[in-house]
Amino acid sequence: MGRTGTLSLKSALELLGLGPTYHMVEVIDHPEHGAAWHRTAHGGPIEWNIFDGYQSILDWPAAAYWREIAAHYPQAKVILSLRDPESWYKSVTDTIYQRLIDPLPADAPEERRRHRAMSRKIVLEGTFGNRFEDKAHAVGVFERHNQSVRDSIAPDRLLVFNVKEGWEPLCRFLGVPIPDEPFPRLNDTASFQAWSAEEDEQPS
Repeated sequence: MGRTGTLSLKSALELLGLGPTYHMVEVIDHPEHGAAWHRTAHGGPIEWNIFDGYQSILDWPAAAYWREIAAHYPQAKVILSLRDPESWYKSVTDTIYQRLIDPLPADAPEERRRHRAMSRKIVLEGTFGNRFEDKAHAVGVFERHNQSVRDSIAPDRLLVFNVKEGWEPLCRFLGVPIPDEPFPRLNDTASFQAWSAEEDEQPS
């Protein structure tokens, strides 16, 4: 799920030669992807061609369809990115959740409105049943998700991973050498909030 170090993991996978990596930032950068996910969120199939050219997939919106993606790519390895539930909930509350509930400007362009509607549909409604503000419920969803991945993916295909562990377990699992540089540490809450404020100031 989002806010479990996914942007750091995206950077790490790309440094290991396993990119480009599909992440929510790709959806933001490609409005046609937002339109495709909007259709999927409202009952359409996953439009698999959006992953063309990518070697790895993580973060929302794709993470909401992890079962379908794991089945569609049966040879792919699966990384379950974990974080302490309390810090995860606070991080989502202070970043993604706040952004999704904030009203858009009246003159926001249609593609931005569609992206916001898609994100709310997949994350707030589809994942948390429109009850994210109920902390016990949201943390329960998070923990059940993590357990479902553990229960559903064969152990030899799965790495349960916290980005704080750094390169060693990730590289061992993927069978690649450890790079001679620090593990990426990206997109903390302050960085997300600064990006969000900058985005809101962009002309429509």
